Amino acid sequence: MIARAAKAAATRWIAREAAGTQGFAGAFFHGSIVGLPDETILAATSDIDVMVVRDGPAPEVKPGKIVEDGVMLDVTDLPWEEVRSAEHVLGQYHLAGSFRYPSVIADPGGRLAPLQREVAASFTERQWVRSRCADAVERIERNLRGVASAETFPDNVTSWLFGTGVTTHVLLVAGLRNPTVRKRYAAARDLLVEHGRLAEYETLLHLQGSAGLTRSQVDGHLAALGEVFDVAAAAVTTPVFYASDISPGARSIAIDGSQELIERGDHREAVFWIVATYARCLSILGRDAPREVYQRFEPGFRALLADLGVTLAGDLERRVIEVRAAIPWLLGVAEEIMDVRREGEWVWWG
Repeated sequence: MIARAAKAAATRWIAREAAGTQGFAGAFFHGSIVGLPDETILAATSDIDVMVVRDGPAPEVKPGKIVEDGVMLDVTDLPWEEVRSAEHVLGQYHLAGSFRYPSVIADPGGRLAPLQREVAASFTERQWVRSRCADAVERIERNLRGVASAETFPDNVTSWLFGTGVTTHVLLVAGLRNPTVRKRYAAARDLLVEHGRLAEYETLLHLQGSAGLTRSQVDGHLAALGEVFDVAAAAVTTPVFYASDISPGARSIAIDGSQELIERGDHREAVFWIVATYARCLSILGRDAPREVYQRFEPGFRALLADLGVTLAGDLERRVIEVRAAIPWLLGVAEEIMDVRREGEWVWWG
C-alpha cells in the first residue's frame, strides 16, 4: 500500500470513530508516516501512528492497534496539555518531529494547524535541538531509575532496555532524524556511518549487549519469542498500555518485522524489539496466565538475556551504571553531529 492510501484510511477512522467522542480536540499523524511522499510504498510490517488529542486527561489504556481498510493503525490518546504550546512541543523529542511537516488529520478547534506551523518554523534551531537532546537524556534517566523500582524481573529488564535504547534517540535527534522505535539502532547506525563514526555505533551496541551476537543466536531467540508471543496474545486480559502490541493483529510487526531486520543483515539491530516484546509477553503471562505457563517460557527469556551479558542479580545494576557513565560521551557526539549537519535536513525512518 502507498502512503496516501494509508493516510486516507486513518482519516476515515478518525472521522468515524474518534471525532464524535467526548473531549475530542483533534488528531495528527505521528512517527514514520509524517513527511513521507504520498507515493511511498509502505512495508507490510509497518503500522501508521495516529495521535488523538483530547481536552482533559487521556485514558490510561490507549486504543492501540486497529485495522482500517487493511491498514494497521496504532492509535494513542494524548491530553491537550502535552501540545499546549509550540515552545513545549519543540522541547519534547518524541513529539516535535510529528509537527515538522503538515500532519494534522482533524482540528475542530483550529488549534493544531497553527501549532504545527509554529513548530515547523523553529524545529531546526540549535537551541531546540539541544533541548530535545536533553529531553531524551531525561528519558534515559527516568527509565533507568525504574530498574530499581519495578515489581517483576521482566519489568526490571524493560526499564533497563528502554533507558539504554534511548541513547540512539539522543543522536537521532541531534541529526534531525526520526527517533523511531523498533528500528532505532539501524537508524542510528546509518546516521553515524554518514558522519564517519561507525566506532561510536559499536559502543551503542555494547551498551545494549548485542554487539557480538550472531545471526544464528538471534534467529533462535526470535523463534522462541514467536512461541511465547502467541500464548501471551491469547492470555492477555489486564488492560495494560501495550496490550494491543501483544495481539494476533500485531504479530506481523513484532515477529515478522523482526525477521525482516534479521534477513537484511540487521540481526544485532533486531535485538532491541525482540527483548522488549519478550519482556512484555512474560509480564502478561505473570499477570494473566497460570504460574506454570510463565515458568515454561521464562528460561528462554533468561537465555536471551544471558547472551546480552545479563545473568547475575547485579548485572542490570552494573549495566545501568555503564549507560549513565556514557551520557557525557553521548552528548559530545550529539554536539558534533549538530555542528556538521545540513540545516533543514530531516530523514524519517519507518
